Amino acid sequence: MPIVFSKSALLEIDVQNDFCLHGALAITDGDGVIPPLNDTARSFAEHGAPVIATQDWHPAKHCSFVSSGGTWPPHCVQGSQGAELHPALDKNPLSLILRKGFRPDMDSYSAFFENDRKTPTGLAGYLKSLGRETVYIGGLATDYCVLYSALDAVALGFRTLVFADSVRGVNIPEGSVVKAFVSMKAAGITII
Repeated sequence: MPIVFSKSALLEIDVQNDFCLHGALAITDGDGVIPPLNDTARSFAEHGAPVIATQDWHPAKHCSFVSSGGTWPPHCVQGSQGAELHPALDKNPLSLILRKGFRPDMDSYSAFFENDRKTPTGLAGYLKSLGRETVYIGGLATDYCVLYSALDAVALGFRTLVFADSVRGVNIPEGSVVKAFVSMKAAGITII
């Protein structure tokens, strides 16, 4: 099915240094999402469709860090090199960079809501103000930020599609990537 660019937007989820090779929370082949996302983003931009990149943007003592009683090693700390978008990711097509997870006591997997499931990031309003009905998603990680962003997008009424070649997962716990794809399909999200 062809992309209707006038009604669509592309979300590039958390393609940051800390999630790629040698990063603090490196995802196996995380860098592998970059070439297909760059091609897709350029195509969206050429057709006047918005391309939005998200960034985890954590304070130094964020609640998700093991050092603060959380699950993850410190990553994507505000202003650090690890928090920067990967240098190979083409920034030219971007129309918005949305930073999330910046509240010390609350994490944010989704591009649409904080993890309390009710505090919005403003992305849904932005997309609706542009008349967007469909979101295409790629990025990191399949089983966390991509999954939650896709589930929220479809719950908010957006037709939601995920590029299988443009996502990679952490797979913690084991099997979480497969489970994420099952959950997305069950929610009516199209994997392409």
